Amino acid sequence: MATRPLAVAITGGIAAGKSEALAAFGRHGVPTLSADAVVHDLLANDEDVRRAVAERWGADAVGSRVRIGEIVFRDRVELDWLERLLHPKTRAIADAWLGRVKEPLAAVEVPLLYETQGEGRFDKVVVITAPAAVREARRAAMPEREDRLVSDEEKAKRADFVFVNDGSLEDLDAFVQTVIDTLCAS
Repeated sequence: MATRPLAVAITGGIAAGKSEALAAFGRHGVPTLSADAVVHDLLANDEDVRRAVAERWGADAVGSRVRIGEIVFRDRVELDWLERLLHPKTRAIADAWLGRVKEPLAAVEVPLLYETQGEGRFDKVVVITAPAAVREARRAAMPEREDRLVSDEEKAKRADFVFVNDGSLEDLDAFVQTVIDTLCAS
């Protein structure tokens, strides 16, 4: 019978530090996967995705994250279409990856975990959040993207672990080590 590792999802708001938290898990020896990286690879290399994008938006959108962003972040219908195209493929790739991991623990960054009702696919959820001022300093404002997201407060209520990422990298690493120690002790 095939076994899989204890699967930890990392999620949180835009510019909260999810990718840095994923990197911290990696620094502690935990295998990691980024759903965003999977999506970028699908857009660049998956022939079915490239063909669908070309048919819907034209050849200039194929492989162009900038052009696709211009389209989908101003038109909710187009964003919904793209997500219906990419999310099943991304889930399948992540699930297959988890099935290949031999270590006892694995971490996957899933920005839209709660928005896609994906939390049931994971054993534990880590939410990374940060105060609004910190998040604003890390990125350009994109309120149209945040309008459709589950709030940080709701994510924190539903999570197994929560970290307010407003300190140092060392603070984040210490938090991740505590999560790993807790999970590995269970």
